[in-house]
Amino acid sequence: MRQSILTLIFLVFCLSCQKKDEVSFSDKALKSSFVSLENEITTLEEILNQYKGKKILIDVWASWCGDCIKGLPALVKVQKQYPNTVYLFLSIDESLEDLKSGITKYGLSGEHYLSPSGWKGDFSEFLDLDWIPRYLLINESGTIEVFNAVKANDKRILKAIKK
Repeated sequence: MRQSILTLIFLVFCLSCQKKDEVSFSDKALKSSFVSLENEITTLEEILNQYKGKKILIDVWASWCGDCIKGLPALVKVQKQYPNTVYLFLSIDESLEDLKSGITKYGLSGEHYLSPSGWKGDFSEFLDLDWIPRYLLINESGTIEVFNAVKANDKRILKAIKK
């Protein structure tokens, strides 16, 4: 009996720790503000609408993030292998200047926006953001095909890009 209770407690704990796996953005996330490199305010919805009908690999990152920087070579390799995919970098840096400096320092190509709310705000809350880098793959129909990946070369991402 005691073993059964411990097993049940363990299962409940494990299930409560699992990340959610969304297939579409919440309205609040879509209305989240981002700042372009030209210092113009836009929303996630407006950003995504620019790339309707295309696959989009989103990289949530920051120029100060060691794990983000370590992951860049794998991301660059994916970019070279799949050039028809849109690469959207959403930074949680503290300022637009920090973001621009990071783009230059690491030679990043793609579309870049700053999340002024950083770790907080509706977009980060939707992602349940607790670590970066964080990758999402959006398919041509606008569905989130991969919601929670921490590596750009995650097998799920590569499989979804190849489709």
